[in-house]
Amino acid sequence: MKTILSIGSVALDTIETPHGSVKDLPGGSATHFSISASFFSKVNIVGVVGEDFPEEVMNFLTSRKVDVEGIDIVKGGKTFRWSGYYDNNMAIAHTLDTQLNVFENFNPKIPEKYKDSKLMFLGNIDPVLQLNLIKSAGPKDLICSDTMNYWISLKNQELLEVVKASDIMILNDQEARELTNKNNILKAARAVMELGPIAVVIKRGENGATIFFKDGKYFSSSAYLFEDVVDPTGAGDSFAGGFLGYLSTVTEINNKNLKKAVIYGNIMGSFNVEGFGYSRIAKLTKEDIEKRYEEMKDISLY
Repeated sequence: MKTILSIGSVALDTIETPHGSVKDLPGGSATHFSISASFFSKVNIVGVVGEDFPEEVMNFLTSRKVDVEGIDIVKGGKTFRWSGYYDNNMAIAHTLDTQLNVFENFNPKIPEKYKDSKLMFLGNIDPVLQLNLIKSAGPKDLICSDTMNYWISLKNQELLEVVKASDIMILNDQEARELTNKNNILKAARAVMELGPIAVVIKRGENGATIFFKDGKYFSSSAYLFEDVVDPTGAGDSFAGGFLGYLSTVTEINNKNLKKAVIYGNIMGSFNVEGFGYSRIAKLTKEDIEKRYEEMKDISLY
């Protein structure tokens, strides 16, 4: 089992959906990813928060085998906050307010003891920071990077350098099209892999996710469907946590294991949307995950 290095945002979210509302709920890409991945392996997290970040969340992360030494607590600072809502179309988040606070000057430093982590996940932070982290993190068996439309349009050239330096990119279908200027998802995936990655995962919301390989093959896993999605915030990062978490347990990164990783990614994303924030995932057991894996194998005809 290999340790995972997780770098990204740690936040407090205020969210409203048709199922209710919550205020100052712990979130952020590194938070959702790390909790999800912790069901498979030890995780080292790097992020920044203010003194207002709840101590009980730090304690919870520690209880989940997440090392929090890499979270910088800025004295007198305030944690990154995001406020938004979802209407009946739960695929689209509507932002009401963003307060970067201490995250505005986030300059992540990797603790020396984290540098022996074998796998690394880079959340959707500034690609300049992502590239610096890739260069400073030490040798890795696998580097998996995420991004968002904001960085695709604002720092495209820097992001392309991140793509070149990554083993796997995780994108949603809109991001893949915008990054490559290809409307066809297959063409977009090929264009990403031509830059360097061995594979690209394209998330398609309620339609699941597809992983594309350099040999031209691909594998699609359906989403686990619900009548009521409570809160989709963090589902993509929970997917990444399940995906990379499973890969931390195998000895070889091959197409077969990457396919299984996509299924585990969908599973962790599906648990995430069953409650606000990480409330549902916090109550999970390994048995719950494996039970849903057996269901997902049937759904995906794997």
